[in-house]
Amino acid sequence: MIPTAMTTLAELLDSMTEVGEFHERADDDAVRCVACAHRCFVRPGKRGICKVRFNQDGILRVPWGYVAALQSDPIEKKPFYHVLPASDALTFGMLGCDFHCSFCQNWVSSQALRDPASDVAGNYLRRISPEEVVAYGVKMGASVVASSYNEPLITSEWALAIFKLAVEAGLKCAYVSNGNATREVLERLAPYMAAIKIDLKSMQDKQYRRLGGVLQNVLDTIQLAHEMGFWVEVVTLVVPGMNDSSDELMDTGRFIASVSADIPWHVTAFHPNYKVTDKDSTPVKTLIRAAEIGQEAGLRFVYAGNLPGRVSTYENTFCPSCNATLIERLGFFITGYHINDVGACPQCGHVVPGIWPPKASSVHTQAVGAMSFRGPRPIR
Repeated sequence: MIPTAMTTLAELLDSMTEVGEFHERADDDAVRCVACAHRCFVRPGKRGICKVRFNQDGILRVPWGYVAALQSDPIEKKPFYHVLPASDALTFGMLGCDFHCSFCQNWVSSQALRDPASDVAGNYLRRISPEEVVAYGVKMGASVVASSYNEPLITSEWALAIFKLAVEAGLKCAYVSNGNATREVLERLAPYMAAIKIDLKSMQDKQYRRLGGVLQNVLDTIQLAHEMGFWVEVVTLVVPGMNDSSDELMDTGRFIASVSADIPWHVTAFHPNYKVTDKDSTPVKTLIRAAEIGQEAGLRFVYAGNLPGRVSTYENTFCPSCNATLIERLGFFITGYHINDVGACPQCGHVVPGIWPPKASSVHTQAVGAMSFRGPRPIR
């Protein structure tokens, strides 16, 4: 699968495609792709912004039949804190993205065909069928199948093929997405997908434009996904000097609360990566301040991530009614689980929003002394 001098990465990826579903026909063999909110108008021989969806003789071709990464992760790593805690998520990814974030942690996979430095991603490609993906998830004991690593929206045809089989096998399905979605894709995912994690990178449209997106599209996706009944969790990577002002953090928290105060908001620490190596990592005090602002904005569940054991109680879940500790965490690990079998606080009976296991006793906790933290997600 490794590109050679005779086979470029583009040629290799183009050989692993299928006729796309998410598009509209236009005149002169052009197509309007509706996989993401860019809604690219793609003429024959051209590619969309994502680079991996292209028009071949009037037919939209889309990624199919391979993974660039496939592994079982703790669900907390996505991060989902209100979806089957302590379970594993079989996570798969392809190549490509409709954004070009300069601080992307998965840039090798996301910036394929856009940044020549990511051509190495061709080393990790593995041909596989949807049946094999789901069978591997069952074998690994996963409870969730998640599309991540690159942007899942632009490979939604492939995800749908996997999700349909995963649901039949009794697994939940999820997206880990930048939120640049369309109603068309979300409606097709709705019968199969239970949860979506959405990045809300900034409340400034000018910042989104620099990253290749439009703020309003992401805000609309958060609203729409919640209205459609997906379990939604929102993540903001707090980048020093970009989105860490108290005013902007308050705007972010207030927007999420305006959709639902029950949507978990994860404020996570930035670490230098890709093209942004001249900034310091997010200080602990900044992350704690961001979490406090989220609570002040009216959110009931605010979490601070990427700094395990250093963010006070902001890794834990508390009952919004009586403040009892419901879930204790350290990094990706559950050290205490106290939600009962009906998804409620055992002290006051308040039902906690989320997707909880039907048997609380099935949640396996881990003693702090037995933990070993995992490093960054490999791309393979």
